[in-house]
Amino acid sequence: MKLSIQKPDIIGAVSSSLCAIHCLVTPILFAAQSYALNDHHHHHHESPIWWSNLDFLFLVISVFAIYRSSKNSSNKYIKIGLWSSWSILFLLILNEKNELLHLPEILTYIAAFTLAFLHIYNLNYCQCNDEDCCSS
Repeated sequence: MKLSIQKPDIIGAVSSSLCAIHCLVTPILFAAQSYALNDHHHHHHESPIWWSNLDFLFLVISVFAIYRSSKNSSNKYIKIGLWSSWSILFLLILNEKNELLHLPEILTYIAAFTLAFLHIYNLNYCQCNDEDCCSS
C-alpha cells in the first residue's frame, strides 16, 4: 500500500503495460485455443468473464494512479497527457466491448503504452521536491 501512495507512477505504468499486454495476448490465446480444439463439437470462442473484464480492473487501478500522480507532478502537460491518454483508452475499451465502431486494435495499444510512458516520464522528471511546487 505504501508503494501506491508514494510512487503511483510505478503502479500506473505497470497497470497500463499489463493492460496492453492483456490486449495483445487475448487474440493469441483464442487462436491457440481454436487450433488446439480442432474438433467441431468443442468450438467455444467465448473468453471467461473475468478475462474479458480484466481491462476494466486495469482502468480502475490506472485512474487512482493518475489521480495520485497528477497531485505530485510539476508538469501540467504531463497531467493533461495522463488524463487524456486514460480517457482515450477508456473510450477505446468501451467501444470494443460495445462494438460501436470498428477501430484498429493498434489504437488501444498506443493509448495504453502512451499512458505507461507518461507515468515513467513523470516519475523520472516531473516530481515535486516540496509542498509548494505542486500547489500552483
